[in-house]
Amino acid sequence: MVRHSTLWILLFFVAQSIASATFAIQGIRAGVNAITGQRPFRQEFSTFQNAGPAFDLYIQALQQFSKSNQSVMLSYYAVAGTPICRGMGFREVILVQLVTVLMAPYSFRPGTGPIWHYTKSVDTFKQLLHANARSIAATYNSSNGATYRAAAETFRIPYWDWSLNPTMPSLVNVATITITTPTGVQDVTNPLYNYTFDPLPISPDFPEDDNVSQFLSTVRWPTSLDPNAVSQPGKANNQLQANAESLHDLTYQLLASEPDYANFTSSAFSNGNSLENMHNMIHGMVGNGGHMSYLPYSSFDPVFWLHHANVDRLTTIWQALYPTSFTIPEVDSYGTFTNPQGGTEDVNTPLTPFHSSSNGTLYTSAAVRYTRTFGYAYPEVQDWNVSASQLSATVRTTINNLYNPSSSPNERTQPHHQSEKRADAIAAQYQWALNIEADVSRIPASLFLHFFLAAPPSSPDDWSSAPTLVASIPILVPPSLSPSRSTNTTPRLTHGQLPLTHALLRLPGPPLPELAPHSALPLLETALQWRARRFDGAVVANEDVGGWEAVRVKIVGRTVRAREAEDQFPAYGAWEEWVGVGVGERAWGML
Repeated sequence: MVRHSTLWILLFFVAQSIASATFAIQGIRAGVNAITGQRPFRQEFSTFQNAGPAFDLYIQALQQFSKSNQSVMLSYYAVAGTPICRGMGFREVILVQLVTVLMAPYSFRPGTGPIWHYTKSVDTFKQLLHANARSIAATYNSSNGATYRAAAETFRIPYWDWSLNPTMPSLVNVATITITTPTGVQDVTNPLYNYTFDPLPISPDFPEDDNVSQFLSTVRWPTSLDPNAVSQPGKANNQLQANAESLHDLTYQLLASEPDYANFTSSAFSNGNSLENMHNMIHGMVGNGGHMSYLPYSSFDPVFWLHHANVDRLTTIWQALYPTSFTIPEVDSYGTFTNPQGGTEDVNTPLTPFHSSSNGTLYTSAAVRYTRTFGYAYPEVQDWNVSASQLSATVRTTINNLYNPSSSPNERTQPHHQSEKRADAIAAQYQWALNIEADVSRIPASLFLHFFLAAPPSSPDDWSSAPTLVASIPILVPPSLSPSRSTNTTPRLTHGQLPLTHALLRLPGPPLPELAPHSALPLLETALQWRARRFDGAVVANEDVGGWEAVRVKIVGRTVRAREAEDQFPAYGAWEEWVGVGVGERAWGML
């Protein structure tokens, strides 16, 4: 792996030489009401897959895009290499991937990071896909041509709401799919299943010692590191389902209780839950050693775009709830290819490499704050013909109905909605969680920490979906930051949170009389156990994790008062730190 200053200098001049090769992201105006501002929705995948002509166009457009020549500037390969590569406009593929590999920082920073990472990469993808859809619609014959052309006008990419539908959409894990093409009903290769590299990337695109470098196609939870390894979507879905309650509770509680943009977005700034925390959980659980779990390469997997569209949706929902909080100036302690180390990023920092015009003008966070700029909306945020306060109240009601349909367990008898089955944990008068802090610069490789409220299964293969599992959290170590590659000893702290309340409520035997500290804390101190396992399946002894001196786990809790109206959220108290969990041995200590 080549990493020294002369290469950076070379890259700088190469980047400058092709700076004129820009692609303007201008959004989609088709289907937008220019008077009211009403815009077509991005739809949840389970709804969108039944959209008929729109879904047919989506599959064909994505298929056409994914087959584009990898050496083309706007190929799927080049665009998929962009989300982690801040800095150079669209450029030849080798430069995209070289900067991907060399760029050490990977975090969502409140200066620019979340907006850049979530929104602009997806908008590039969306705009190119929409252009394909319109050209394909024009080839349908007179009997259904008008229907498909109309569908192309309002076509917007779908999202996967993993809080409500925790397992991957079934259609992303089948190799062929049946759609109506311009020549009739056909079984076609499913572009959502994987992306096949042609040719297989080699160093410096993908460093030879990266685990994903030898895979011929993108994989999810691969059977091995062999080039012909296949995906195991069943295992990925088992782990996603085992963490369904956690993802649901984390989503609702973050939207309902975090009014600060920096804490909402970034695991580097929040001491507990954040959008990045949940984002990373999905990457780890879907990938588990496949492309989705290696962030620099995750966007080659087609499911990446469904995932990131949902993250963009959650950001949009949060912005409607808390319209006055946004990016704050922040010193960039690490630097990127275009932003110097020690410089300040703020709302006006250019979001390289995303251009608003072909003359080279770059977007800023201020310019991309709202989805209306790019011609789409989400069903939960219909922001036309309403005031900011009206919109916030409407969105609160919508989120309550979607993720917390009952504020009190006593308001219903037999739960019938999936969210109602999880509402007890949200409605509890005292909530419990684990806060996890990790210094990824000291951890050799990406791994999962699995937490249990009883003895875990003897076989590590059963840990990720065990009945006694509380939740799992991935610690994602970017390849460039692993101790084997990087000599930089600057701590890279990341924070996550896992709910405990739902696990306390479903313990076997007599229920706890209450969840107050004097009742629940003794149980947590005696019953909570954890295990660590790398993505390649190797078990990491608790003592070895402790030897890294890189992981801290704390039990935290807070009071909750149920909401008083449909357009209000529960009232949450401040988190209290109760107990530190011994990492490396079976030990506890009061904080």
